[in-house]
Amino acid sequence: MSETHTMSNFQQAQLNALAESTQSWLGDLNSAGREAFEQAPWPTRKTEAFKYCSLRTLTDDPRAATAPATTASTDAIRAAADIPHFDGYQLVLVNGQVNTELSDALALEQVTLLSQASTEQQALAKEYLGKSLGKTVAGDLDPSHLFNQLNNASLQDAVLVEIKRNSRLDKPLQLCYLNTEADAGFTVNGRVLVVLETGAELELVEHYASLDGTNDNSGDNSFTNAMTEVVVGDNARLIHYRLQLMHNDAAHIGSVWVNLKRDANYQAFHLALGSQLTRNDIVVHHSVGGSHSDINGVYVPLGKQLVDFHTCIEHAVAHCTSNEIFRGIINDQAKAVFNGRIHIHKDAQKTLAELSNKNLLLTNKAEINTKPELEIYADDVKCAHGATVAQLDDKARFYLQSRGISEDEAQVMLSFGFINELLDAMPDKAIGHWLRPILAKRFGREQSFDEDLVETV
Repeated sequence: MSETHTMSNFQQAQLNALAESTQSWLGDLNSAGREAFEQAPWPTRKTEAFKYCSLRTLTDDPRAATAPATTASTDAIRAAADIPHFDGYQLVLVNGQVNTELSDALALEQVTLLSQASTEQQALAKEYLGKSLGKTVAGDLDPSHLFNQLNNASLQDAVLVEIKRNSRLDKPLQLCYLNTEADAGFTVNGRVLVVLETGAELELVEHYASLDGTNDNSGDNSFTNAMTEVVVGDNARLIHYRLQLMHNDAAHIGSVWVNLKRDANYQAFHLALGSQLTRNDIVVHHSVGGSHSDINGVYVPLGKQLVDFHTCIEHAVAHCTSNEIFRGIINDQAKAVFNGRIHIHKDAQKTLAELSNKNLLLTNKAEINTKPELEIYADDVKCAHGATVAQLDDKARFYLQSRGISEDEAQVMLSFGFINELLDAMPDKAIGHWLRPILAKRFGREQSFDEDLVETV
């Protein structure tokens, strides 16, 4: 057997821990996922998609144990899950288990768990679950899909969100995934399926955090493998936030698969504070004409954290548009990876697609590997892509300090100036207001800054 097909200890540990599905109607998906996961080569530095993203964190500590039940109080869970001034329905899961006391979204007919799904909802789930994989890669399984197959293999329950034709949820929906610290590392496989029918609208917030909501240097030693599949129907609109505020010791690998129908609109914002390992794969597939996608993102690792974003915008048909902007601020000895790909198929005439990635290095030991890509097979398109790497402007910092502003405050102001455009563009202002002091703490460490200061930069 070749080296690339030698099963890693992570794969072996996860396979040993997999339980038989309790949902018989998911059995085929479980079996197919298990077989693909078992046969897939383990990604190494020689694997292009993981060239700068080491998975040593997982091979050294497979974290395959069953997630423990939480002993945290309801007040502690509520404090970690709540977003101040955010008015929305909430579904809270702690270590992968639903907290029914804080999950008012379960009372909605639009939100259910697969374990409680009706026959009609089961049929809908079977139509879409796992069907996104393979749309961007021909031939052998892409190594970056390895964790999606693990999710398929372990799937016993998931969150299903279905918005019916020409309707909308009257308030945003927040899916909050909290993990707690434990004596041994553990794995949580999260799954979300969102289906918007023709003319439907939804604002969705996916919030991943450690129980106390901080990101310090101790605590949560979990591995989260989160997969979200989205179908946006004809003339439907989805506003999607994916916020990762995990502990330093946590590992998070997530993927978002979006399929856009005719004249669909998809607007997304991604935030990654950084952890021991944070990897996100985002694939948006323009499958019918007239669709538009806006994808913004911010990543701010520090210490020795690693954040990796791999995005792919698939323009398969004509008359679609996309705009993608990611900003990174990397501190200390942290590492970040951004690989953004725009793929224009031969039938995708009249496409307009833009991609921008800008990065700010706060120290001479911080590292960014950025690779914007354009792959074009149509001749009547307008596309642009670019990436920059820079450091804080010493002259600007000196100017602020000469006006009586401390060095730490100057760094916060200049850092916010770098990402403020994306924070201001968020439709839900409550989320932006909540994130600003969290980000200020990242830039200024333990110092306390006036929220009005970062609000007006």
